[in-house]
Amino acid sequence: MKLIAVMSIALLWGATVGGHAVLGGDPVAPREVVRLFNGTDLTGLTTWLKDTKQHDPRKVYRVTDGMLHLSGDGDGYIATDKEYRDYRLVVEYKWGQKTDGGKYVRNSGILLHATGPDGGAGGAWPSCVECQLAQGCVGDFIVIRGKDAEGNVIPVELTAETELAPDKKRHRWSKGGAAKTFPSTRGQLWWSKHDWDFEELLDTRGKNDVESPLGEWTRVECICNGDRITVIVNGETVNECYNMKPAAGKILLQTEGFEILFRKFELHPLK
Repeated sequence: MKLIAVMSIALLWGATVGGHAVLGGDPVAPREVVRLFNGTDLTGLTTWLKDTKQHDPRKVYRVTDGMLHLSGDGDGYIATDKEYRDYRLVVEYKWGQKTDGGKYVRNSGILLHATGPDGGAGGAWPSCVECQLAQGCVGDFIVIRGKDAEGNVIPVELTAETELAPDKKRHRWSKGGAAKTFPSTRGQLWWSKHDWDFEELLDTRGKNDVESPLGEWTRVECICNGDRITVIVNGETVNECYNMKPAAGKILLQTEGFEILFRKFELHPLK
């Protein structure tokens, strides 16, 4: 009887901790606003770098003036320590000064529904779907397939309504368009007004970009509702997919050679 009582209390606590719907190791569906970054330290977050793994000797991930600061020194990510499902993610970011020294656009991303081991995809990322934050490409979806601990590929895919580029090779989201499942030979689904002719050169903009100018804050919302993801940038819906597999996982902020700051990283319950 005592053992049963202890187990019952533990299960009840697990089901209600932090005001979330969670039992055991199941993904969390938030019932209230969850500040994934608390503005003070990295509590509730883990870090990964391709070269040094869980160790961060260069202090790539730190808190500066109440902001989450990713220096861009190396490839990797900062991740939630829990898996989540059915939420509205709100991220606000702006670029810092450091670049990778090359000629191409500043690059980062929000990695959603991350599953499998750290670095399972080429040592840098886990399996996930990326909401791109690169200049001119904010809101693009990129399917990233990694491997599990046994070396088996973890399936990741999504379906969207699309239109085809004039070169017949690229696709961007177009509500009511032809359904296409990703990954394919090109596993990237562009956002709805991604300029077909945009040259991805440092600090340039596409003619219809909705992200904020360099040095200003951009707000990105990712609404993950069951197997559907909707991306909103500065109030405009720019991409949407369905039949997303998996439909839950950890949430990551990517570092990929460019300094970037985040002042908001939080979850809201779905209405």
